[in-house]
Amino acid sequence: MTSAELLTQIRINGAIPRHVAIIMDGNGRWARERLMPRPFGHRSGMKAVREVVEGAIEAGLDYLSLFAFSQENWQRPTTEVSALMSLLEEYIARETEALDEQGVRVRVLGDLGRLTPAAAAAVGRVVSKTEHNDRLTLNLFISYGSRSELVRAARLLAREAVEGRLDPEEIGEEDFAARLYTADCPDPDLLIRTSGEQRISNFLLWQLAYTELFISRVLWPDFGRRELYEAILDFQNRERRFGRVPA
Repeated sequence: MTSAELLTQIRINGAIPRHVAIIMDGNGRWARERLMPRPFGHRSGMKAVREVVEGAIEAGLDYLSLFAFSQENWQRPTTEVSALMSLLEEYIARETEALDEQGVRVRVLGDLGRLTPAAAAAVGRVVSKTEHNDRLTLNLFISYGSRSELVRAARLLAREAVEGRLDPEEIGEEDFAARLYTADCPDPDLLIRTSGEQRISNFLLWQLAYTELFISRVLWPDFGRRELYEAILDFQNRERRFGRVPA
């Protein structure tokens, strides 16, 4: 089926996920297959981001979360990290106006203190420019690691308990979730990982507790609306039980 036909079927089915998260994987392999350096794959992956954002809007998603740059990625060669920071600045400069016009609210989540000054300034601009939009919330996870996020949440709770503002015996799951970067977002309904790898790579460990998983063999630069819609259609055919017995 074409992308348009898939989108029509999604709308007929009705049960559209509110929140889709994607681990964007395969840029390096895509470049290697073409005998090109890894940054070439990352640049090509920027086109896929636009395709998926526009597809998410058309499908009616409320939240789209993209795992763009992990804390572990800082350990990559300096030249590749520099290229990624430059691409982040370029993406924001190129896409901010279009995102704003489409009603997309952009949030950038992670340890942003490690960004270069230029990248941090670019992040601040796009977040400020789009903060009042409400058609789609786009969460870009940059310099992010879920274990660090969980430790950060635990420290916040511990500090409040030490200061007497919180009783440790009364801490519940809601209190913990409220200290995460995603405090005001629903948990993802669907997680897509591209390139065929079958792991979650330290991404949203708390939030993915009951998320449906979809593994796509398509490398990220080749991932577009059609592939997004195929994943949503697959999700619509599943029965989510959240630990309960089937209805």
